[in-house]
Amino acid sequence: MRLAGISLTLAALLLAGCAHRPADDPADPLEPVNRVVFKFNETADKYALRPLAQAYVYVTPAPAREGVTNFFDNLDEPRNIVNALLQGKFLQASKNLGRLALNTTAGLVGLIDVASEVGLEKHEEGFGQTLGYWGVGEGWYLMLPLLGPSTNRDLVGFVGDIPTRPTFYLGGSEDVYAFSGQFVNAVNTRANFLNADSILQQQFDRYLFVRTAYLQQRWSLIHDGNPPLEEFELPADESASPAPAAK
Repeated sequence: MRLAGISLTLAALLLAGCAHRPADDPADPLEPVNRVVFKFNETADKYALRPLAQAYVYVTPAPAREGVTNFFDNLDEPRNIVNALLQGKFLQASKNLGRLALNTTAGLVGLIDVASEVGLEKHEEGFGQTLGYWGVGEGWYLMLPLLGPSTNRDLVGFVGDIPTRPTFYLGGSEDVYAFSGQFVNAVNTRANFLNADSILQQQFDRYLFVRTAYLQQRWSLIHDGNPPLEEFELPADESASPAPAAK
């Protein structure tokens, strides 16, 4: 199993080597399959995840839901620290380390985001972003069952981030804790986006909307919220020499 996982990771990394493409013109050769998976995910959300999220919101006070969000954000800090270091962002890594220390102690194991209150804002980093930072292309756009949108690069990044998760070091209890934690995190995250449902339902093509929004967000994260302007090639007739002035 471990060898197979390594092989799949290497294969995905090779596929991710193509250059970045604009979000409105992505590499999506699997679109027919991706659309089927997207429809499956929508159905699973309609009949399972969304009702669970609505029930969760109904029985859980807003301060408690915020505490759950903060707790899982705090568990992501080791990942943020490692990938900030891999990108050479040493100041950002030190800030993330400060967030982890402060929120884990004064913030009651991360339930309270004390760090943001003192100016240490959250800054998300992941191995997929690290690959993009060093010039690895995003590869094909992927729609994963239940997990949602991704790319070859982000799929490799997901695997690469596994050793940075605290649950990875729980030994024999890892599967139980990891599954329970991922389930609670998924329901809580879905609850945080319930208000956005109406926006998605208004889209003429929800698949294209999600694809574009995801790729734009990932491109922005790689560049710390300040991405360069996309470069578009002019059509052949426009890129030719200027026409002579009219007589």
